[in-house]
Amino acid sequence: MKRKIVTTGDGSTTIQITDWNEQYHSMHGAVQEARHVFLKMGLDFWMNENPDQNSLHILEIGFGTGLNALLTLMHAEKSSVNLLYEGVEAYPVSSEELAQLNYLEAADAQAFEAVFEKMHQLPWEQTEIITEAFQLKKRKQTFETLEDQDQHDLIYFDAFGARVQPELWEEPIFEKMYHALKARGVLVTYAAKGSVRRAMQAVGFKVERLPGPPGKREMLRAVKVGA
Repeated sequence: MKRKIVTTGDGSTTIQITDWNEQYHSMHGAVQEARHVFLKMGLDFWMNENPDQNSLHILEIGFGTGLNALLTLMHAEKSSVNLLYEGVEAYPVSSEELAQLNYLEAADAQAFEAVFEKMHQLPWEQTEIITEAFQLKKRKQTFETLEDQDQHDLIYFDAFGARVQPELWEEPIFEKMYHALKARGVLVTYAAKGSVRRAMQAVGFKVERLPGPPGKREMLRAVKVGA
């Protein structure tokens, strides 16, 4: 499918799949969406709920451009938590596309240029040390093949929207997410559709609606309960 680089509302760029009219990030602002949905409502929430924990295992559903991983690494450098970050991606972004993205400038992350390049150059399926506080494993697989059990503290669910890939927002996928999380594990996503919330609840999640990032009224956060 045809893809192109587009500029979002906060000046940061993203990749658009033109056949679907779907983007990797919000057109209202890629960086500000990632910071709100995944860092503020996900990472910060988990750390506040688990102040005595010094390690955190994150699973990202849709590694994509690596923006969420970069922002999480930057956040980790300011805390005392050691992170193991696993990013699942079936269709990796090309080096040509990555060269056109402006995340280092847009996120004021120029000091992390070498780190960001390293993240994308690492081999798949291997856990690699990026910094003292951050390890990364990139997994090249479809979300449907995920079989993780009680491994992760936090899931960033950043799949393409239900409009273009509805099968990724139904009960079978969220059942996999539920089993992948440890007890009291957290899942956050930019989505807020009622059907998505009901699918999460059907597999056992406790779900709450939260204020969304700029340009979006709501988002969802789910917690694994009863395990």
